[in-house]
Amino acid sequence: MSLLRVDNISHAFEYTLFEDVNFILNAKESMAILGVSGSGKSTLLHICSTLLKPNSGAVSLFDKNIYTHSDDETLKLRRYDVGIIFQAHYLFKGFLAHENIELASFLSEKAIEPRMLERLGIAEFMHYKVGDLSGGQQQRISIARVLAKKPKIIFADEPTGNLDDKTAQEVMNVLFEYIEQENAALLLVTHNTQLAKQCTYHRYLHVDGLKEEA
Repeated sequence: MSLLRVDNISHAFEYTLFEDVNFILNAKESMAILGVSGSGKSTLLHICSTLLKPNSGAVSLFDKNIYTHSDDETLKLRRYDVGIIFQAHYLFKGFLAHENIELASFLSEKAIEPRMLERLGIAEFMHYKVGDLSGGQQQRISIARVLAKKPKIIFADEPTGNLDDKTAQEVMNVLFEYIEQENAALLLVTHNTQLAKQCTYHRYLHVDGLKEEA
């Protein structure tokens, strides 16, 4: 069973972003989407992660077309099975770091793993208010919040954009280890070609679909 299947996706706003996008992502696989600014990378990620219905085509998660789901089924997917790491952190600034992570853990009924916090380098910041943390620290808190609920598939939009090269690599290692250990999958949008090439697949988004080379 594929975790994510994309068939003939097309989307446009004032102009066509992309047409005829097709790919499959299985357990323990990762795919990086690269492309110029404005090519629609984030839009494609939103379409694949239940947030935006495409103009045409089908998106299936766990062999079910997500845009034929009821609202309740979609909410259940987002709560338990889908993890989304946004460019903006969407953390609760008045809360402590551990309270942000515990909220996801509570809603998904999964326990937080201390080792995961250590691997992300944030264990010492758990009792800091989010507003007192740097952008890079907040980014890692947001990643921990997603991993805490043990999703079957992770959608990540520039998850290392606020991090230095060393920390970015450490964070990607955590994500790669997670999908291997949990039989999960990762769809990543990034401008970092070096990180992208570490994924199972890396593709460039053009108006006429995904290509193996720019």
